[in-house]
Amino acid sequence: MKFLVETSARHVHLSQEHLEILFGAGYELTKKKDLSQPGQYACEERVTIVGGKKEMPGVSILGPVRKATQVELSLTDARSIGVAAPVRESGDIAGSGACKIIGPKGEIEITEGVIAAKRHIHATPADAEALGVENGQIVNVKIDTDGRSLVFGDVVVRVSDTYALAMHIDTDESNAAGCGREVYGEIVK
Repeated sequence: MKFLVETSARHVHLSQEHLEILFGAGYELTKKKDLSQPGQYACEERVTIVGGKKEMPGVSILGPVRKATQVELSLTDARSIGVAAPVRESGDIAGSGACKIIGPKGEIEITEGVIAAKRHIHATPADAEALGVENGQIVNVKIDTDGRSLVFGDVVVRVSDTYALAMHIDTDESNAAGCGREVYGEIVK
């Protein structure tokens, strides 16, 4: 059974408190386009991420707001601006990297929240059953591309009724596999 593999580029998830510091009191995110996961969307707003070496302007914000601010970078992005970004599942930010985030109305310093997202598959319970996997299971996924096919190990399966079936990899991983616009993967033993 094959499933869509999507490239998740660098982005930020903001808490309401941080959104208002960066963009002004009472500010609400402006939806640019829906993403494949239900209820998730790319926003018109952008911020600058500042590390120990340099800054990275124009980083996308994904909505809706979350309980905690999280910055997701590829390992190449993190090294280039001089921040630590441990490989973690989304939401697992305790003890992760720190950075400054600058918006049009203010800036914040986060002491943790910078991660390189662990590659993962979003699946509904029905999708998981069809794939023969369960929540939290670690699998290998083969991606066939022209001249750069590879098998990704350490892919975590995340199961929820609120998901749509898709695998997410970052830009480093996508480039390594030579992914184009529409790429599919399959779990291999």
